[in-house]
Amino acid sequence: MKEIVPAPPAVVRNDHESIRELFTKNVVPSYGRFELVLSHGEGSYVFDVAGRRYLDLGSGIAVCCLGHAHPAITEALAEQSRKLIHVSNLYFTEPQGRLAAALVQRIGPGKVFFCNSGAEANEGLYKLARKFGHDEGRFEILTAINSFHGRTLGGIAATGQDKVKKGFEPMTPGFRHIPYNDLQAARDAISPTTAAILIEGVQGEGGVTPATAEYLLGLRALCDEKKLLLLIDGVQCGHYRTGKFQSFQSILDGVPGGEKFLPDGLSMAKSLGGGFPIGAFWVRAPYADLLSAGTHGTTYGGTPLACAVALKVLNTIEEEKLPEQSRKLGEWIKAEIERLAKTYPTVVKSARGMGFILGIELADKIPAFAASEKPAALQFVNRLHAAGVMTVPAGTNIVRLLPPLNLKPHEAGEGITAIEELVKQLAQK
Repeated sequence: MKEIVPAPPAVVRNDHESIRELFTKNVVPSYGRFELVLSHGEGSYVFDVAGRRYLDLGSGIAVCCLGHAHPAITEALAEQSRKLIHVSNLYFTEPQGRLAAALVQRIGPGKVFFCNSGAEANEGLYKLARKFGHDEGRFEILTAINSFHGRTLGGIAATGQDKVKKGFEPMTPGFRHIPYNDLQAARDAISPTTAAILIEGVQGEGGVTPATAEYLLGLRALCDEKKLLLLIDGVQCGHYRTGKFQSFQSILDGVPGGEKFLPDGLSMAKSLGGGFPIGAFWVRAPYADLLSAGTHGTTYGGTPLACAVALKVLNTIEEEKLPEQSRKLGEWIKAEIERLAKTYPTVVKSARGMGFILGIELADKIPAFAASEKPAALQFVNRLHAAGVMTVPAGTNIVRLLPPLNLKPHEAGEGITAIEELVKQLAQK
């Protein structure tokens, strides 16, 4: 970015550098940050300290489902903060009960536990599986190659990507990785100690790959046969990002037998709070009481403030009819990416995903990227920043598009125009 974006004016440059210096001196350097210093946002746009506007097609990695500074979220925060922010889970509060009921209604009969993040939600699923299999000596969870389940020690052990494990060995025991969308591989991997199978409905970090309907239905039948829990990580691909509340509902829509499908546990976070930190996991009715009093807990999970915001996010999504918009506009964006793949095959290989969890798969060995050791996806994202568009890389050659659910058609068009202009430039080099 330094060689692409012109130097900002002196005053702005001082702001940019002073903020960066604060990070250098005081923030643990565990992130490879882009050369952007952001100040505020509005709708589908964010602004840097120089006042430059960027179309945000990453929405904080699938978090800001209503975009930035949505008045409904601001109002919910202000209203609830005047009443009750936190009391702990030693007491009952109405917002948590109402939010739990709303989630159960959208998934299926069961119960919900609230926490603070996707990693915590997945930790709850690991504990559920351990509790489920404990009396029979079963504790192992099968997860997918290229999966991503968070950055805790349990999360990186569950994640099927070696790059997140380096430096943290030995891994927490109890996880093995199997090929995704391969039912026979799942069957072959089951051992006497296996208690559960955990997958993402759409692999996000692993390359924006949806599960097939056959895989989901086959896993359900297999888990029933072998008396295993079927768990789904819906942290990134859930909350209407695919057009339905959860990705498995979109994948199985209209598929014979799909209407009866339910996992045994499902994790949620990211878009659940529209930017306010909250996570949750849902447990199907037969197993909803496995984690009884004293077996699991959290101080901050399910605060009145977090739950009030999440309820407002849910209501706003439905009032503004955003699920259908994410499906239809997502289909259009994906078709446009497919068009770019046909027109510029030396730059774009294919389109991936569904709804508003999409991926641009870049071609191998793009000449314009050859001079740098940085992954192609990272170079592509950096160049899009110069064009005023923010996206998120996934691995070495996938660029994710995770826009807010209320992205407008003309904003989608603006994004595709910028992406096509960059692709055209890369194709000419």
